[in-house]
Amino acid sequence: MFWHMTGLSTASPVETILDKDNFTLDELLDEDEIIQECKALNGRLISYLREISQVKQLLQYIVQEAPKGASKERILKFPFIACEIFTCEVDIILKALVDDEELMDLLFSFLDPEHSHSSQLAGYFSKVVVCLLLRKTSPLMNYIQGHQDIIKKLVDLIGITSIMEVLIRFIGADVHIYGNSGGDTMQWLEEMDILDMIVDKFSSSDCPGVHANAAETLCTITRWAPPRLAAKISSPSFIGRLFRHALEESRPKTVLVNLLLVCISLLDPKRLTSGIYYMYNRQTSNGPGATANPETVKSMLGSLGDLLKLLNVSSEEHTLLTAYGKLQPPLGKRRLKIIEFISVLVAVSNEAAEKELIRLGALERILELFFQYPYNNLLHNHVEHIVISCLESKNHQFVDHLLHKCNLVRKILDSEKNFTLSSDESKPTVAAAGKLPPRIGNIGYLTRIANKLIQLGNSDCKVQKFLQENSDWVDWQTNVLLKRNALENVSQWACGRPTTLQDRTRDSDDDDYQDRDYDVAALANNLSQAFKYGIYSNDAIAEGDSSLERDDEDVYFDDESAEVVISSLRLGDNQDSGGGSLFTNSNWFEFEDESIDNEHSAGPNASSLPDAEEYMDVDRRADDDVLKGEADGAVSNTPSDKTPEWVEWRESSDSLDPPPVFSDAFETAPSSPIHNSEFLDYEAKSDDFEPLQSADVDEGSR
Repeated sequence: MFWHMTGLSTASPVETILDKDNFTLDELLDEDEIIQECKALNGRLISYLREISQVKQLLQYIVQEAPKGASKERILKFPFIACEIFTCEVDIILKALVDDEELMDLLFSFLDPEHSHSSQLAGYFSKVVVCLLLRKTSPLMNYIQGHQDIIKKLVDLIGITSIMEVLIRFIGADVHIYGNSGGDTMQWLEEMDILDMIVDKFSSSDCPGVHANAAETLCTITRWAPPRLAAKISSPSFIGRLFRHALEESRPKTVLVNLLLVCISLLDPKRLTSGIYYMYNRQTSNGPGATANPETVKSMLGSLGDLLKLLNVSSEEHTLLTAYGKLQPPLGKRRLKIIEFISVLVAVSNEAAEKELIRLGALERILELFFQYPYNNLLHNHVEHIVISCLESKNHQFVDHLLHKCNLVRKILDSEKNFTLSSDESKPTVAAAGKLPPRIGNIGYLTRIANKLIQLGNSDCKVQKFLQENSDWVDWQTNVLLKRNALENVSQWACGRPTTLQDRTRDSDDDDYQDRDYDVAALANNLSQAFKYGIYSNDAIAEGDSSLERDDEDVYFDDESAEVVISSLRLGDNQDSGGGSLFTNSNWFEFEDESIDNEHSAGPNASSLPDAEEYMDVDRRADDDVLKGEADGAVSNTPSDKTPEWVEWRESSDSLDPPPVFSDAFETAPSSPIHNSEFLDYEAKSDDFEPLQSADVDEGSR
């Protein structure tokens, strides 16, 4: 169907089947090109597939399990091909489905309780329903409105992720699906008790998958659902119901973990999780400054005391052996989720929440866990956010509570003094017997918290006075913290291009070469000239005329070509560690101002590259050992009398101009002598460095 060239086209296998007098749907489904023919809108094929009997058989393959002893094609291939035929979005086939109520009943019979629900067929069912929802929205929603028991059946099967996706779309989290008529279409759904049905799954089921998918559905509703549902889920009565389910002692721990995830989403709607439905709306933004409803926050504070009781680790006897010792007991996902919830609650900056946290002593208990579990980085990250949110709070009582009641400064100093893991069996984290105790793993977080304290002291005289009155703190800050900050300041490292702090927030897939702090094109041109004059490759000298007579187009590099060159050079440098590195502290940009002394004296008929001494003013005052080694044919690696100064590769205002073309630069730029020892060092490197070939560039570009 794709090729209609006279004399070259061959008959499609699908056409061959359609030409038969008697053929079956199975024969078509077994043909590999049927999906291509559907997408190409093969008229004969579509006319056959639109028939009611054929649509019915396609639906049976999707919603009914294959009988025992069925062929492999019936079990695997036919259901897949049937699903793909519907999702080709051929309008006439979809119309034949939605216009026939009997066929729609057959499709949604998959949700019946007596029906088997394999994950494979659930995925096919989900794809077909979502396709109908996108292409035949009004007819489908009219059918659902007339059969409202379908919503309850979807909730009952919420533990199947594919069914959960269908439910989320029906609820209206994808409001753009319904267009301008979404309000009228979804009003009856908003009036249903669908939220109550979802919450009931936390009490009626013990399956962790059901709890996770029910929580994901509720989280999606808090972010994207219509206003009525969003208002109901954030109401105090609904939140109270959530916590009643979460704090039932007889319920599995996954109930509390997942319901706290819903509460976190209510407090911070912009805090997207990595759930399934997140992928549908990852391009949508909630806008800046999203804040929690004060009534929502207040309704959560009543259960805060019960949550803090669960942070107690003294009553558990479970032990987990680790490489550094043992945990008795492990912190666990439930305690970690409680601390994350408190972290978000503190970040809301609600005065009532801050007073309740102070009254219950929540910060003291959380800080104890921070020091009791020195290797739990997830815990440390949440505690750091809590401390920083407290320090940035406008409530001075909150800051005073952290400094005085929680004794944060003393805890930091004690950890710095006793920086190895304790062997005390009464503590939750114990070092392994017979081994050297390892260093605790939260020193980095303590350093950042200490720096935040100092920063706050610069703007708050009370905090600064409190810190200065502690002589141990002043001594530690002067002798330890300042030196540590200087050592860890990457912008001061002189080992190459420093890593900028802004790169921390860059996604790994971002194209960052435009943001480099050096001119990529200029660097590549300088490297090109280095190879052109044989500094790193003896083969370049043998090229002669081809090196000097290149056009400007051959010399100039754009940014993309420069990336290929630099990648290739890095690859060669990594493979041959014994050779000289191209990315040392040498001043590569000196080539922009350099030329060859005898460029004008060589004459217009010069056809080969002269020796290096004709272009370089070799320093005859070099060491005798160097000259002797030169006479013996040996290569000297004696260091230069003048150490090459470090040149920082940073983009200047000049780099905004087009890079210079070196063929013109050689005719006008003055010459610059190169020290003899530098030249010998370059020559030594060229012996170990392989010349850059076109294959290398291709390899680097890949």
